[in-house]
Amino acid sequence: MVSSEYERRIAARFATFDQDGNGYIDREDFSGAAKALLAEFAVAARSDKGQALYVGAEAFWQGMAGIADRDDDQRIDREEFVYGAVKRLRDNPERFAEIARPFLHAALDIADTDGDGAATVEETARVLRSLGVDEGIVQSVAAALDTDGDGKVGEAEIVPAFARYFTVPE
Repeated sequence: MVSSEYERRIAARFATFDQDGNGYIDREDFSGAAKALLAEFAVAARSDKGQALYVGAEAFWQGMAGIADRDDDQRIDREEFVYGAVKRLRDNPERFAEIARPFLHAALDIADTDGDGAATVEETARVLRSLGVDEGIVQSVAAALDTDGDGKVGEAEIVPAFARYFTVPE
């Protein structure tokens, strides 16, 4: 049962992962996210970048399951998600960052159409859109990820921001 304000805020982030809206986070949600991102950037699943994204998605799923799937049923319900965030990650968002890093690295590699190691704010917005972020906030979120104001979002910016979003309620 979600009781504190902190837990309610973290629970609201559950939907970001539950890509198919079935009430659970599972392997298919992660592979679905990868598929949507590949489609957005017209990258073949069998390409090196496509394979890296699927490998990153699987690593991310395995890490999340290891933290939150308390009953080992290969799916994470809202209560397990909140428990994982509150009890295991709140005091260590870096752990979550490391779980997410392979997927985020591969996603940035796909979005980085000019090969300079970072995605533009607009490319970042395309990533967010493909992952189901509400259209009303996509641009502001993408711009906020550009913490150094250079018009680009790199791994050093997105990984810690991603971890904070899912482990810190503010």
